[in-house]
Amino acid sequence: MPRRPVHPPYTRAVRILMLTGQRVEEIARLHIDQWDAKERIIDWSTTKNGKPHAIPVPEVAAELVESIKPNAYGWFFPSATGPTKPVSHGTLYSFMWRQREREVIPVVTNRDLRRTWKTLAGKAGLSKEIRDRLQNHTLQDVSSKSYDRWNYMPEKRAAMKKWNVFLRALLNKKRPSAAEKRTRVANSDAAETTQRAA
Repeated sequence: MPRRPVHPPYTRAVRILMLTGQRVEEIARLHIDQWDAKERIIDWSTTKNGKPHAIPVPEVAAELVESIKPNAYGWFFPSATGPTKPVSHGTLYSFMWRQREREVIPVVTNRDLRRTWKTLAGKAGLSKEIRDRLQNHTLQDVSSKSYDRWNYMPEKRAAMKKWNVFLRALLNKKRPSAAEKRTRVANSDAAETTQRAA
């Protein structure tokens, strides 16, 4: 059975998920009306927990969003079956499964990407409270639920700047080139041959 070609918007959507830690359905349905290019903020009026949610995105993610031209209907990630609608979160889940079957990626789900973001953002120095706010988790304490109406945008922006520094360092870690890999293999083979001869 021939492998189906990869629909480019799907790979970009997954990358945005990895860079921002947001819910799959919210990124899948990203529309031009929700992107504030000047402020580099994604603003959702309705979300899974029913509360409005807005996040400043890290520079790495903003550059990716800005490189995507929304289609004529305003969708950043249009469905491969029809441009009038966005990709469904179910289709993105299926896309991830196919990449696992092709052994392009290890066994991972879209939800794992959200968990991984939370873990790595903690490693980057973001507090659990600000990570919860960036991921739009409902805070259960009385103060947050009943009294606190601050939008935490300055704190979110500072946190995303810190996350961006961490991301850049992670992405800029020197990866061995193909030539360096071949040299390592050749050196290893030579060492093994020498050992056998000795």
